Amino acid sequence: MVQTLSPSQSRAMQSSEAGNLRVNEIFLSLQGETSRVGLPTVFVRLTGCPLRCGYCDTEYAFYGGKRLPISDILVEVASYAARYVTVTGGEPLAQKECLTLLRLLCDAGYSVSLETSGALDVSMVDERVSKILDIKTPGSGEAEKNRWSNLPYLTPHDEVKFVLCDEIDYQWAVEAMRKHQLDLVCPVLFSPVYDRLDPAALAAWVLRDRLPVRVQVQLHKLLWGEGPGR
Repeated sequence: MVQTLSPSQSRAMQSSEAGNLRVNEIFLSLQGETSRVGLPTVFVRLTGCPLRCGYCDTEYAFYGGKRLPISDILVEVASYAARYVTVTGGEPLAQKECLTLLRLLCDAGYSVSLETSGALDVSMVDERVSKILDIKTPGSGEAEKNRWSNLPYLTPHDEVKFVLCDEIDYQWAVEAMRKHQLDLVCPVLFSPVYDRLDPAALAAWVLRDRLPVRVQVQLHKLLWGEGPGR
């Protein structure tokens, strides 16, 4: 079956001929995290990442992939006929043309989210994109890479995520949230590292401390195990 492009998608394709990106994979799955959890979503996973978090579950995206014109990416995304698109990695902002892709996906009418470590500048990300800013905790081994100057660019439709290895990470995240008053800016997510921190323990800490955060587990891992969700 041939997917018919909407007028907005066609216009986005026509304006995207100059850019290209190294893409690891494009696939349809259920969103496993954030407030969009459970929604059918097209994932565009870009290759490359300057960070090396100890719990990373997408190391395969550090290398490889294939370079694609943005117009080809838009065609493949459209073929899934989904409303939601997530651009992820790796670290998608490590490729400068990611900004173009995000803008054109918004122009095409999709509800777009960006999963970023927050180690790179987000100031130029299209304001229509929901930025999921992953603030690195000490347990990640990359906390010194956090770009705190990104925080002023957060809006109410963005989200901040803390991935937690243990109670030390939890206390660190609580302090960071309170120091920067993140819960007054946008939703804050606390997520346990799969098979390292008991989600029930995290839930108990959050309830004990009356935190205004969302505890999230990775739905795709509950459904399909540790591999990439499909």
